Amino acid sequence: MRIRTDDQVQVISGKEKGKQGKVLRTDPKAGTVYVEDLNMIKRHQRAQPSPDGRGQGKEGGIIEMEGPIHVSNVALIDPTDNRPTRIGIRTTDDGKR
Repeated sequence: MRIRTDDQVQVISGKEKGKQGKVLRTDPKAGTVYVEDLNMIKRHQRAQPSPDGRGQGKEGGIIEMEGPIHVSNVALIDPTDNRPTRIGIRTTDDGKR
């Protein structure tokens, strides 16, 4: 997967089309990326007691978090002109990528 954490990307298809953001994490096995403040989903969290039985545990409620976006639906942003670009990997003569 050519997109890495902290890259700037733009969504090129789907409900968030045209929006830009920073990649928070990637999941190479599933081929997805999580982009900051895009594709927000809600998860219902159950309240959890503290492990020792005293004091406060984790509070329950509805938590809003970023959902996965397939890597084919995002394009890397070129830092020089802030436009989405296609990327490829080239190898040099000495074998480096």
